[in-house]
Parts: sequence; C-alpha cells; structure tokens
Amino acid sequence: MKTSLPLLLAFLALTVTPTVADTISASEAKNHVGQNATVCGKVASERTATNSRGEPTFINLDAAYPNQVFTILVWGDDRQTVGELPREGSRVCATGVIQEYRGVPEIVVRNSGQLSQ
Repeated sequence: MKTSLPLLLAFLALTVTPTVADTISASEAKNHVGQNATVCGKVASERTATNSRGEPTFINLDAAYPNQVFTILVWGDDRQTVGELPREGSRVCATGVIQEYRGVPEIVVRNSGQLSQ
C-alpha cells in the first residue's frame, strides 16, 4: 500500500491539469465552438445596437459586418464591468466559451478580465 500512494499521486500529477484557454486566431474559432479559448484578431468594426433589446455591442474581428469572421459580444448591462472597449484597428483578444450565432463564432464578454490587447 505504501508504494500505491506515491504512484497514484504521480499519475494524478501527470493527468490532471488546470483548464487553460488555448489562444487561437479569429479564423480558427469556427473549429472550436463549445470550447473555452482565447481568440485574437484585429477589430474591423464595432457597433452598438442602441435600439435593440439589451443594447448589444458587436465587435467584429478581421472583417467588418456582414462578413465578420468572429464577434465579441458585450451586452449593455455588462458595459460597465467590461470597461473601455477596443477601438477599430486595434488588436484584441477575448477569452471565454466560443458560441455560434447564425453561423458566426462569438464570445460573450461580461467583464474586463475577458479582454486583453
């Protein structure tokens, strides 16, 4: 039994790793729907739909709407906790679970810790 415990601990140390988000490009995101990842790209366009329910802000990476490759979505209620949004032309990364909406991969950002430059 004495040798079993060290072997078990060694096995667990090698097989149990913390969940860390992979960093991928905006164009690769479509292949990772449902996964936690960090998606990076260049802001091609940004628009807040002030007349839509929830006042969503759409930050499109690598190509502007309607040809966007990836979208960062920030709901109006989360704007304050997200803070300053990236500007058009800047490089940005968003971390979270990649979802798909109408064929376009996206991450919903709810706090500033999910965005980096």
